[in-house]
Amino acid sequence: MERIALLHSRLQFTISALLAVLVVWGLVSAWRGRVGQGYQAAIWVAALLIGAQSLLGLALLRAGGLQARLAMHLVYGAVAVATLPAAVAYNRGRATRWEALILAAVSLFLLGIVIRAFETAG
Repeated sequence: MERIALLHSRLQFTISALLAVLVVWGLVSAWRGRVGQGYQAAIWVAALLIGAQSLLGLALLRAGGLQARLAMHLVYGAVAVATLPAAVAYNRGRATRWEALILAAVSLFLLGIVIRAFETAG
């Protein structure tokens, strides 16, 4: 379980860095007026990494039991898992300036959620 815990901890840094890049990339895409396929792919990579992070967290939870402080950590994880797919579904494949701004804002929101989840980790 120590390796899973280490991977769970390290993956947080990767997700944080990717989300920071997605915020900047989304703002640049909005300035250019369109969302490219590379940006959409990076959004899905972030969603998959967040999903993997959640699965690792659930494995750790199952192995160790629930602590009172961990409840908010679980809430942040659930919000993180649902947010990017919801934003992509809301955009419905459109690639305009407005959708780029939405995805950049969602990435910024998720960056805050990921940082806050890290702070509440046991």
